[in-house]
Amino acid sequence: MRLLHVVTLISDDGAFGGPPSVAVAQSQELAARGHDVTLMSLWRGSRRAPERIGTVRLRSRPARSLLPGRGFIGLLHPLLLRDLWRAIGGADVVHVHAGRDLVSLSALAVAALRRVPCVAQTHGMVEPRTALPVRLFDLLYLPLLRRARACCVLTEQERRLVARALGAASPPLRILPNGIQPGPPEPAPRQPREPHVLFLARLHPRKRPEAFVQMAALVHQRLPEARFTLYGPDDGALPAVRRLIDEGPADVVRYGGALDPAETREAYRRAAVHVLASVNEPFGMTVIESLAAGTPVVCTDTCGIADELARRGAALVTDGSPEAMAAAVCRLLGDPELWARTAEAGRRVVEDVYSIGAVVDRLEEIYRGSRREEPFGRGGAEPGARPAGAHPRQEPAPTGPAG
Repeated sequence: MRLLHVVTLISDDGAFGGPPSVAVAQSQELAARGHDVTLMSLWRGSRRAPERIGTVRLRSRPARSLLPGRGFIGLLHPLLLRDLWRAIGGADVVHVHAGRDLVSLSALAVAALRRVPCVAQTHGMVEPRTALPVRLFDLLYLPLLRRARACCVLTEQERRLVARALGAASPPLRILPNGIQPGPPEPAPRQPREPHVLFLARLHPRKRPEAFVQMAALVHQRLPEARFTLYGPDDGALPAVRRLIDEGPADVVRYGGALDPAETREAYRRAAVHVLASVNEPFGMTVIESLAAGTPVVCTDTCGIADELARRGAALVTDGSPEAMAAAVCRLLGDPELWARTAEAGRRVVEDVYSIGAVVDRLEEIYRGSRREEPFGRGGAEPGARPAGAHPRQEPAPTGPAG
């Protein structure tokens, strides 16, 4: 198949979070299976955009802000519209990693105009919102999203939120977890690493970097040798983080700035523990990246995959308070057997559930279904499609590997 993946922004500081990593991983696995894959995006960085990411062609334009305000909603480049028109016209399926932003809106609109089958993937970025600017944007955005042949969501919780946002005219909502290529296993027996604890995410209030710094101070009281590093672009929380670091013990916590996505795997491998302090995280791409690198994870119970990880002993799940996260980190740093057991379970859950091979098996099925003459949910092309006016059809959540 000729496939076009569209994601809003790729940058050398990873500012757009998980969706670019997901788009790249999916595109590379699809290309390895013989599909003709192009990735299209805006680019922001200190160097020129690469022509390829791995084996996948990248077509990009420099990111420009066409609407006032912070965030990514107003990013676009006028020539990207022309690029989308040409590229979508030559594709069998276009896969839009869709948030509420002008790039996603443009890609969905061009796919509709060119009558090319479109699969959307919302990455936890589409849920019911009441703010007036979002409601105005949704007057254009949601009708286009409803035209997708299928909409991929990360978890059952996200499926419920997207169903509420889209209403009765929703396309089929397919659960598709994020996937990653498992790294090579570490030599046995596993040995705990230096007591270095990692935070790797945007410095945004929802990611709670301040809670990480507060947790670090508590761990330091029990394990003075432990050190802590935050990596990620500032998204509003950096001043508060710097203030807490300055108020805490000297040379214990540092902010290392934003990392190039190519450097993140080594950052995970150098760490003994990775802490995801954020609440209501739809999935947690950094969690499976860490697990794939053999690094145990501490996360909150509102992470979308927390239950799965806890059931498999692949992470220590907490209520998100600095005290609970500190206790979990101390357990891992102070118990080599627990550390090794958790690291091994984390690698197994990536291989069993979140490997990119299993995810793309399922994605290929979705693409094949999207190319049927009749769109899903419109005219009964898919067995069991809902009648007009019914609530969005929901399939059972998978209990094992995707695909």
